[in-house]
Amino acid sequence: MCGILALIHANASETSAASELHEALYLLQHRGQDACGIATCASGGKIYQCKGNGMAAKVFRDDGARVSDLPGYMGIGHLRYPTAGSSANAEAQPFYVNSPYGICFAHNGNLINAPELKRFLDYEAHRHINTESDSELMLNIFANELNETGKARVNDKDIFAALERMYKRCVGGWACTAMLAGFGLIGFRDSYGIRPLVLGSRPSDNGPGMDWMMASESVALDQRGFTNVIDIKPGQAVTIQRGAAPVFRQVQEPIRYAPDIFEFVYFARPDTVIDGISVQESRERMGYKLADTIIRRLTPEELADIDVVIPIPETANTSAACVADRLKKPYCSGFVKNRYVFRTFIMPGQKAREKSVRRKLNPMKVKFQGKTVLLVDDSIVRGTTSREIVNMAREAGARKVYFASCAPRITHAHIYGIDLASPSELIAHHRDEESIARHIGAVKVIYQTLDDLKAACAELSPRPNQEFEVGVFCGTYVTPVEPGYLEHLERVRGETKKLKVMESAREAVANGSAGEEEIKMATNGVEVNEKGDVIAASGVNGNAAGNEVVTVKTNGKRAREGDGSSTPPRDRMDISLHNFNDYTHEARG
Repeated sequence: MCGILALIHANASETSAASELHEALYLLQHRGQDACGIATCASGGKIYQCKGNGMAAKVFRDDGARVSDLPGYMGIGHLRYPTAGSSANAEAQPFYVNSPYGICFAHNGNLINAPELKRFLDYEAHRHINTESDSELMLNIFANELNETGKARVNDKDIFAALERMYKRCVGGWACTAMLAGFGLIGFRDSYGIRPLVLGSRPSDNGPGMDWMMASESVALDQRGFTNVIDIKPGQAVTIQRGAAPVFRQVQEPIRYAPDIFEFVYFARPDTVIDGISVQESRERMGYKLADTIIRRLTPEELADIDVVIPIPETANTSAACVADRLKKPYCSGFVKNRYVFRTFIMPGQKAREKSVRRKLNPMKVKFQGKTVLLVDDSIVRGTTSREIVNMAREAGARKVYFASCAPRITHAHIYGIDLASPSELIAHHRDEESIARHIGAVKVIYQTLDDLKAACAELSPRPNQEFEVGVFCGTYVTPVEPGYLEHLERVRGETKKLKVMESAREAVANGSAGEEEIKMATNGVEVNEKGDVIAASGVNGNAAGNEVVTVKTNGKRAREGDGSSTPPRDRMDISLHNFNDYTHEARG
């Protein structure tokens, strides 16, 4: 899950595209806190860029000072939530290639045939790929197809034809915005409609014509004054040139219309509308349907024993209120969320993960003391957070704790751009509800049924027989999945964890909080086992399994044992375009 944006003003004399995109980044910050960036194009086709690791306030400074270095009447923006690939600064988006025509690219999604595409680009297209991001792969596939025109300048038909050929090569779920230097904007969406993309317009403040904006969520357009918001349809592409109306083309026939249901469960803001479905109203219906399941699952005595319904903030707030309403029980906010604790990165060891939960949430004892509480969360993924929350409720004095999830049991990997967890890490992958309840310390765990979850969203859809991508709950994905891809995904996920796990282990050792496993990691390095888990290596040179081992030299630099090559530094820079953020790298330390 990432956030993407694109904006074009009707008047070329406008230079405020970056300022508006910067404001919109904050509206979509929930979609990605790992990295962000903006690229703009000014008169004459010159492209300017600022991007890097961190949230918008860090990359562009709290006062937005770097925005003034990005002149231009059009631009695109991106917020990254890491999926496949590493979290190096070089993988912050937008990506750029200078040939052909100068293309900037922002991508939300995941390609499930990435190894095949990489081989094609290497052996046939002869295009160099410099990162592990499949977003760079897709950009280069598009660039290669667009280059086939052989023309000095391209038009709408050339772009749509290139996209048609690209769609025949790429498999997965995506929504993308692109900027072609001196030409305009491009937006497109996969043929299943898995990832969202909307388009809106407003009258120009500086002369005749209309400004146009695309975004992952409608709230970004609403807040910037754009109206007439429409969804880009599955398999549809749009080009927008300055001062002209958008040109739409169906570059691939829709295969299905199946948006990812996790957008409604967790990722999207409640004030967003996706594919004609209100996120807020869908969560209300999830709550009422979950309450009906609770009534069926609990005995009359157990229902009568519940004193209060408490949400796990903040996504579950709406659904929990509806659960309380249907059960005719009091609703209260028993946990206070610390808004200044940002996304928790991968942590080695149970204790570190437990501490992160307690930093984010604090129970108010008066709401728990002596009561039987029903906790409602949007979902249960690993179970680590849920177990710690149940412990916190009991420590606050709760007599009994029931736990309800607005989503069904998550049993399979997400393959379209959301890095939930490895299947082996999913608490429901190998447990039934009774054993899950024991594991997290609850009296009972009640899950939403998959049919009810789909109905909660489908009942609001303007389309009859609305479908959704629900593979994480049942293992049936809307796109074909090549044999071996899930195993490949686990290996990639493990590789991307290694450096973060290694650094966390070193920090734990330095501050005296390391456990035995972390000490082994800091001493011997780490490796990825066959399941994709990051574990302590058996020894710096004792890697009998032949896995790649990341170790730390005494000077603090990383090295990779096994092939003699050096590990790329965490904050390596993007070599493709001059980046204002590079100047502050040394200052950041």
